[in-house]
Amino acid sequence: MKSLISRMQAVQSPIIPVVGELIKNTPGTISLGQGVVSYNPPQSSVDFLAKFLSEPTNNLYKAVEGIPQLLEALTAKLQAFNRIEINAENCVVVTAGSNMAFTNAILAITNPGDEIILNKPYYFNHEMAIAMAGCRAVLVDTDENYQLRPDAIAQAITPKTRAVVTISPNNPTGVVYPEAALREVNQLCGVHRRCAEGTRGIYHISDEAYEYFTYNGVKHLSPGAFTGSSDYTISLYSLSKAYGFASWRIGYMVIPQHLLDSIKKVQDTILICPPVISQYAALGALQATEEYFTEHIGAISQVRQLVLESLNRLQGLCTITPADGAFYFFLKVHTNMNAFELVKRLIQEHQVAVIPGTTFGMEDGCYLRVAYGALQKETVKIGIQRLVQGLQTILGS
Repeated sequence: MKSLISRMQAVQSPIIPVVGELIKNTPGTISLGQGVVSYNPPQSSVDFLAKFLSEPTNNLYKAVEGIPQLLEALTAKLQAFNRIEINAENCVVVTAGSNMAFTNAILAITNPGDEIILNKPYYFNHEMAIAMAGCRAVLVDTDENYQLRPDAIAQAITPKTRAVVTISPNNPTGVVYPEAALREVNQLCGVHRRCAEGTRGIYHISDEAYEYFTYNGVKHLSPGAFTGSSDYTISLYSLSKAYGFASWRIGYMVIPQHLLDSIKKVQDTILICPPVISQYAALGALQATEEYFTEHIGAISQVRQLVLESLNRLQGLCTITPADGAFYFFLKVHTNMNAFELVKRLIQEHQVAVIPGTTFGMEDGCYLRVAYGALQKETVKIGIQRLVQGLQTILGS
């Protein structure tokens, strides 16, 4: 019997479950793989569940774009933190995580065969969503510090280009893009937008899932706040990271008003509406005090410093690029070894897990993503020590 052939054969398999199975088969492994935080949602999230339960009609379907109370709270947050004003030109849509927001956007703005520009290394779920939509990811190299190269992005644009994607703070590298580079990319999209007919111009998709995770005085910047950009900028956000909300699956997107009908068609078909109980939990999360962020992100900042100090022992074996955001370091390992084989050996021989750079599109060398968001001071020293000693042993053998 012939196997079925579908578009999914062109989509890479997600790496996290593969590494998870290796971890499961090697008990005691410390994971520096998945991008999650160690802390829980604020108590206010739990408190708001009572509000959900007190209203019997909450068991029914609600608005495709999100409940009004949450949309209002997100509008206030966007104004205060991101300097994005929600007006007649744009709007907010709540989604089941920011991965869904990205998929919504791709399906809304493309036809099969269109192109989306991704900067390497890319976030693997972005590349996967583009392939699922029958579109093509056009990959543009970043510089030696994983910073944007606007000139290279401009050269990659063709008549089929529908969007340029930026992620800042970045997954998988942890770098934060400076304002000048983000403005240049955003203006590039704007110029092509104004020159195009109808709605077939170029959008700037700005993934800001790690917006709160910046260090050393670096500040987050949202391209959606740039003057005149609301007609072509799509901004993606997530509660998964900052609020410890990974399994609650709540994200949101700010989109041009002219995309709302298309986005609602996608979301109604796939989801109908975001889980209402999770929306109430999100509404509660947005009530959290400044101390909540100060405490938890401050702790991650301390873990980050310990990780960096340990990784510096790998100088000569790896290149450790400066990274002032998210909770990742992206190592270039000075070896001809296959990245996935190196990951397997680190797990099986040294009980520490990381993610191979190949899943982020880095095929021209051996790269590893090291995630430290889930670590605490008690575990970070052991985990990073295993990684450092493991790399020293494997690369020295």
